[in-house]
Amino acid sequence: MVSAQRLPASLTALDVALAAVLRDLVPVQPIELPPADALRSIAAEMPALRACPPHDVAVNDGWAMRANDLVGASSYAPLAVTELPVWVVAGAAMPDGTDCVVDADAVDTSGPLPQVLAEAIPGQGVRRAGSDVAAGRAVIAAGEPLLPRGLLLARAAGLELLRVRRPRLRIVNIANGELTAQLIADTARLAGAEVTCTAATPDVTAIASALDTAGCDLIITIGGTGVGHTDAAVNALATRGMLIAHGIALQPGRTMAVGRIDATSVVALPGAPDQAFAAWWAIALPLLDRLSGRQPRRTLALPLERKIASGVGIAEVVLLTRQQGYWAVLAIGDLSLDAIARAEGLLIVPGAAEGFAAGTLVDAYMLRE
Repeated sequence: MVSAQRLPASLTALDVALAAVLRDLVPVQPIELPPADALRSIAAEMPALRACPPHDVAVNDGWAMRANDLVGASSYAPLAVTELPVWVVAGAAMPDGTDCVVDADAVDTSGPLPQVLAEAIPGQGVRRAGSDVAAGRAVIAAGEPLLPRGLLLARAAGLELLRVRRPRLRIVNIANGELTAQLIADTARLAGAEVTCTAATPDVTAIASALDTAGCDLIITIGGTGVGHTDAAVNALATRGMLIAHGIALQPGRTMAVGRIDATSVVALPGAPDQAFAAWWAIALPLLDRLSGRQPRRTLALPLERKIASGVGIAEVVLLTRQQGYWAVLAIGDLSLDAIARAEGLLIVPGAAEGFAAGTLVDAYMLRE
């Protein structure tokens, strides 16, 4: 019979465990992806864009003309021209020497000579070169996630490939943690990771075999981190590589573990959704952000609606929602699925703090970008 894994007598402080697992971790090498595959990837350094549109184009159908030639033209004082102006359709390049587009009924073509019946101003009916995208502009700053708006710029500028960082994440689901595994997989994809999932029975040999570092930059296990007789994830990690810490001073999520197999970091998350969610934000997501070279995540500073009490020595995860310019507390330490779904912000109260008084300005991570 396999002996149960045990938590150490004292828990490892969250900041100590995070610093240890982040040590020597560097961003993955950039890859090139077409815009259709780059959504949510983290931008690497990209070449400057060319102007879009590359030349002046017509905004609407009409006659392409030069505004200075039309000064004084009106239905009462038609301006005769020797040649019929060039007709352009919306999106067409403006002919050389023209700078405006006049409506179809602004030119009378019924007589022997065309007559212009209205004035125009330079740029009327014209989209100037570079007005959509200025030459030299970047698609997006390095370290930012590529969202649909950035991809719009890339496509408009004709870029066929984008340089991005997309860490490869392997999730090993142990036993019956399907709900939790799906939550973490979905969250990881939103964070820009390429995710593959596999399953392992709650057996040291089976789990150790699944901890294959080939083709991945980070391994996440789901479940099997507790102290029951079938909880074997931590023992499996210890047999394959180095166990850095088991038992983190984090509520919820204290049974999580972190380690490394060769150069690949491994985070063992508890199987319960609330514990895995907290441990993901506290340690796994910072690792993924380091691998992707992501800029610091967005936070929002608001005063607390009420006091947050926290035990000294344990970092506690707090879920928040915005109410009338304040952060209102949804849950502290004990996170329901409803609170996880409704939360707009996440705050981790440091283990050295006893909480925060009502009205304290706190920076919370935004859960809805």
